Amino acid sequence: MTNQDFSASRRRVLGVLGGLALAGGLRRPAAAQTRQGLSLRLREGTVTPNAGGFAPAVWRLDTDSPGETPRLRPGGDLAVELANELPRPAMVNWLGMDGIAAAEALTGQGPVASGGNAAFALPLRQSGTFLLSAQLMGDGAERPFAPRALIVEDSEPAAVDRDEVLLIAEWRLTADGRAIAPGTDPQGTTAAYTVNERPGIDLTARLNERLRLRIVNGGARSPVGLRIANHDVRVMAIDSQPAEPFMARDGQLVLPPGSRIDVFIDATRAAGTVSPIVLHDGTTPRTIGRLITSSEPPLRPAPLPPAPALPLSGLPLRLDLQTAVRADLSLDPKAQWITPAAFSATSVPAFSARRGRTVVVTITNPGAGPTVFRLHGHHFRLLDRLDDGWKPFWLDTLMLDRGQTQRIAFAAEHAGRWLMEATALGWAAPKLVRCYAVE
Repeated sequence: MTNQDFSASRRRVLGVLGGLALAGGLRRPAAAQTRQGLSLRLREGTVTPNAGGFAPAVWRLDTDSPGETPRLRPGGDLAVELANELPRPAMVNWLGMDGIAAAEALTGQGPVASGGNAAFALPLRQSGTFLLSAQLMGDGAERPFAPRALIVEDSEPAAVDRDEVLLIAEWRLTADGRAIAPGTDPQGTTAAYTVNERPGIDLTARLNERLRLRIVNGGARSPVGLRIANHDVRVMAIDSQPAEPFMARDGQLVLPPGSRIDVFIDATRAAGTVSPIVLHDGTTPRTIGRLITSSEPPLRPAPLPPAPALPLSGLPLRLDLQTAVRADLSLDPKAQWITPAAFSATSVPAFSARRGRTVVVTITNPGAGPTVFRLHGHHFRLLDRLDDGWKPFWLDTLMLDRGQTQRIAFAAEHAGRWLMEATALGWAAPKLVRCYAVE
């Protein structure tokens, strides 16, 4: 999991990434519920991937407050309005939100035409850190899409002093500074990363202050390793779902593309301590931020006690594996996986189950390299080797190395057709999809 050697070779780093997939006062409660709305605009814009001064053109997904992360209260319906100001059809993928048929990419929401609009209600049943991406149908496009994080606040306030988002995005830049879209040949380009659409981030904390960092890999193709030096990093949630809290060894985290991890960090180092935040994508480590202990007086005399687990989000405590529906799924691109543009809502599902049943899926990757698998509609448990238990967290994204087989299990609670994604690592690799059905 997060306990691997961060200075490993590219192959070992990819193994770490697959391993993760395996394996001020305090904030106050939200105010009384009122109907909430979210206006989204797909439009032309720029990002700033390095300090060189140029800002390549991209396609953005903006709210009424561009650059800010929307923060919503749980409960009730969110009225979503989407306007597509781009010169091509586009759609939004809501990563991490379970069982919302109206928002499900391709099966519930089709592409919005250029100049068109869409509106729907989205139930906010689940708190967490989510990722909005328009890249599902963006392979080979004229420009890449910039990702957008979205927060649904906890139903009970977490014991933190500050809540920060680190949205990491990957870009491939040509010699003249253009950003190319995934699904195209990256020859002659260089990789660049942004944090919250800037080259990097500095976080300054007072002694004994507790930070919640919501770390999002918004990149389209590359998994990333992240190391926050000189601090205890306590993992609290993975892929928008609470986890049994655990310490990341040596401050190391690994995120497949599209994955999210929430961590708590207590600033306990001496005033003036500068702790680099280092990203590794399997090629070259690069510093993308710093956590700095300020010289201001301590926020409190001593650190807070260890935080309890975040509130459960309604997922079952147990899964009945003995009576589960069982299915086999190959990630071989030739095994009926198709591009999103070729997908039809009437496509034959890879497997189906009755609502209320437990589903166990054996996933194999016979491909030539690691492949990232994503399940829509439901979160899953990663099963132990002997099928006698599972890892103490829920996932929606899993990376399998070449030749690897993994078993996952989920409770089929939400009726409908739900998407599955499979994408090999590599900028030029196509994004492929299939669906499954819950009846």
